[in-house]
This record gives sequence, C-alpha cells and structure tokens, in this order.
Amino acid sequence: MNLLHRHIFWSVLTTCLASVGLFAAVLILGNVLNDMVGFVMAGQIGLDTFLYLMGLLVPYVAAYALPMGVLLGVLLVLGRLSAQNEVTAMRAAGMSLVYIARPVLILGGMASALALIINFEFMPRARMAYKQILAEAVQANPLSFIVPKTFVRDFPNIVLYVDEKEGAVLRDVWFWRLDKQDRVREFGRAAEGALFFDEENSSLEVILRNVTAEARDDKDPENYSKMLGTTSVGELPLSFRVDDIFSQSKKRQKFAWMTFAELMQAKEQAAAEGDESKRMSVAIAISEKGSTALAVLAFALMAIPLGVKVSRKETSANLGIALALVMGYYFLTVIVSWLEAKPEWRPDLLMWLPALLFLGLGVRLFSRLDRA
Repeated sequence: MNLLHRHIFWSVLTTCLASVGLFAAVLILGNVLNDMVGFVMAGQIGLDTFLYLMGLLVPYVAAYALPMGVLLGVLLVLGRLSAQNEVTAMRAAGMSLVYIARPVLILGGMASALALIINFEFMPRARMAYKQILAEAVQANPLSFIVPKTFVRDFPNIVLYVDEKEGAVLRDVWFWRLDKQDRVREFGRAAEGALFFDEENSSLEVILRNVTAEARDDKDPENYSKMLGTTSVGELPLSFRVDDIFSQSKKRQKFAWMTFAELMQAKEQAAAEGDESKRMSVAIAISEKGSTALAVLAFALMAIPLGVKVSRKETSANLGIALALVMGYYFLTVIVSWLEAKPEWRPDLLMWLPALLFLGLGVRLFSRLDRA
C-alpha cells in the first residue's frame, strides 16, 4: 500500500473498531439487563462470574455489531473526506473511485471473513458457555431461580411470570401450560403463592393460591371458540425437579447457537430421520450465518458511494443512515424467516436475498458514482 491507501485504511479501521465497540456495548448492556441483573440482585451470581459472563457476551454481540460498525465506520470516514473535498482532490488528480476505495474494499473483505468465523465458531461456543455457566450459577441457589418481572421459560411445558417476590412469598403470579408444540393449552393467574425447595427430592415447589385458570381444547388450543371455560381453585401445587429444569435448558440448543460442524451433523441427522422441518431449520440457520457475513462486505461497499454523496461529517446523520440500512436488512431477514413453515418456497435460499440485494445495490451505486 502507498501512503494514501495506508491513511485511508487505518482511518477506516480505527473508526470501524470504535463503531463496533459502541454497538457492542449497547447490545451487551441489553443482554445484561435482560439476563443477569435479576440474578445479580438476588445474589445468585458473584462479581467474578458476572465479569466472565460479560466477556462471553462479546463474541455473541459481535455477530450483530460488526455489520453495523463497519457500515457506520466507512460512512463516517468517507463522509468526512468528501465534506472536506479530499475525495474531489483525489479524483481531480486522476485517481478513480475504485483506486481510492481499494483499502475500504480490502477491509470489508477482511471484516466479512472475520464475521464468517465469528458466526460459525466463536459466537456459538461463547453463547453455549454463557448459558451453561449462567444455569449452573442459578442452580446453586434454587430458591432464587424465580426472578420477579421476568418470564421464566426453563420449566418443562410451563411459563411463569411473578410480579413481586419477597423471600419465598410470591404475589400476582401468571402461568401458561404448554403442549408439545409450545401452544398454550391452559392460562391462569394467582393472587399469591409460595416457593419452597424440597432437598430430599431435589425439587422446586411452587404453591399458588386463589387461582383463576382458563382451559383450552387439548387438540386445538389456538381455537378460542373451543375454550373449556374458566375455573377457580383455592390452591394449586406445582413441582419441578431441579435436574429436569436444567437438563431441559441444556437440551434446547438453538440452531443459531451451533458451530458449522454441529449444524452439518444436525442436517445429516435430520435427512437420515426424514425430518424435513428440522432439515430446513438447519439449512436456514446456515444460510443466515453466511448471508450475515456477506452483508458486512455489502455494507462496506454501499457505504462508499453513500458517504461520498451525502458528504456529512456529523456523526448523528451518518448514524441515522447506518441504522436505517441495518434495520432494513434485518427486517428483510425476519420476513424470510417467517417462511420457515413453507419449505416449498425454499426459505434457506431466500435467506441470501437481503445480502445479495444490498450487495447489488452497493455495486450499482458505486459504479454510477465512479462513472460520474
């Protein structure tokens, strides 16, 4: 690289790292508030475990922060260069846009390759370690397992929500019983309850009092015209073996949290079992990880003409553009994910469409600006 390319490369690299760090910090904060604050306040997680868990969150949030950070970083640098007429001076000196943008394209390719490794290796391993360590920390203090104002989804076939908790006393408890397809077959609410730990049977006992429950048809629970009516009981006991709770949690490994080798193994297993639904889910997870890595390069390419044309030095303006583009990309991926139940539409292949669309748009904008 010559001096100009080194200057652009390091400017974009440092700005992208700062942008990725900003987005990663916001995402880590969101995960901490969602997953750990209740456990920390309940005394279930010590400071050392808390800091270690935060470290494990870095690869997980990096998978989402990298595309946004690269897009914002390139927009900021190219916008500043254009606003200060440095791009105009370079082009007046006979340099093409391709020549000027070469360091950015190289950096975009490197970031895309890094995203591929993070998505298929680092993120899944860190996420599973995070969930396992969090579960073990909570398991050491079973009475604090239920955290107020949090949906507890780790009980087998039931979801609990407690509005208030004082020691072992629960107030305003909501519960949903689920069938094997995770459909609600019974919904209820209790004015109060109590929580006990049976050491002899190693089970968590939840006693609900003043319960009002609404039952639904077992075969068609989503058909509200077949509701079986509402009943009231004075006391409803619920019992959960601690081992079952945490074995249930460890079994629910999402395909998005699997490494490439695990995904290929799951795909082969689904094919051998003739489970087309599972095979499609695995294929969608693979495509989503790969397309998100490609999107990093697409965002870097698209940010070059946008940064030059917009010509803004303001961070807020570039941040707004970056967020709008990223939200548009993830909105398209969500739409495609809705087609998982329609394998004939090949959602596994359509998952590549948003990244390819942004890449094609980036190439078009880049080529038009280069010819201008």
